Amino acid sequence: MAALRRSGKLRFVVGGPVSGNVHLRLAQVRATSDPPTVARLARSFVAGKLQNYRRLVSRWSWDSGARERAHFRAQDVVLAERLGGLARAVSGDQIRGFEGDATRRYLKALSAKLASTGSGLYFSGRSRRPPRDPVNALLSFLYTLLLSELVGALDAVGLDPQIGYLHGVRSGRPALGLDLLEEFRPAFADRLAVRLITRRQVRPEHFVITPGGACFLSDEGREAVIGDYESFREEDVPHLLLGRSVPRWSLPSVQATLLARHLRGDLPAYPPYVMS
Repeated sequence: MAALRRSGKLRFVVGGPVSGNVHLRLAQVRATSDPPTVARLARSFVAGKLQNYRRLVSRWSWDSGARERAHFRAQDVVLAERLGGLARAVSGDQIRGFEGDATRRYLKALSAKLASTGSGLYFSGRSRRPPRDPVNALLSFLYTLLLSELVGALDAVGLDPQIGYLHGVRSGRPALGLDLLEEFRPAFADRLAVRLITRRQVRPEHFVITPGGACFLSDEGREAVIGDYESFREEDVPHLLLGRSVPRWSLPSVQATLLARHLRGDLPAYPPYVMS
């Protein structure tokens, strides 16, 4: 069970005793000392994110007019190039460089998609700690809800959420949870945020702005988002690797299990979750 602050930041987590095989955690730690393994895992997390970026941008282009469609297709071309270049990246800096540039392109597409909804909620780029506008407040809240699920799933399979590969180890930071979050941001949180805004389930009156300029969901807004989040989690979605549909709430556990199997040597590579 997790408790969140008003901003969506994780406050504390209540859980059971540490589970899992100690040999799995030893394998997880050993992998951090092998640069090729670290690079391979980091590329997998980012590749999943970029593929899901492309899936979303493609979906948005289907429902848009000619002008917006051209914009989305232009961003998709660059995303495809960055995804191709990622395969040649061998260092953390190179991988993060491809990820950063692809994210900038994707956020331009996200901004155009939200502007086309006529909702009055606009997006010009990410701001956090604290978020400065309603869209950033919503995204930050959803990312934190999702991160708490990923951390719980990693712990349940016996992995240490604080030992990651794409995100550096820092005291108190769930680096491995943040690694897995990358592929889930567009596939889960961003997709839900666009749905909520498009359907007017989240509106400008669901947010409050503090005297310092920070923007947060109101009590009513958080209640609405959490209710829709739970409904969204119950929907079945295809999982390409499993070859069948699974409820969204199971995806963190599925991906944590696949990662554990890779680190144990049962899978040759970690397969990120990619939208169908």
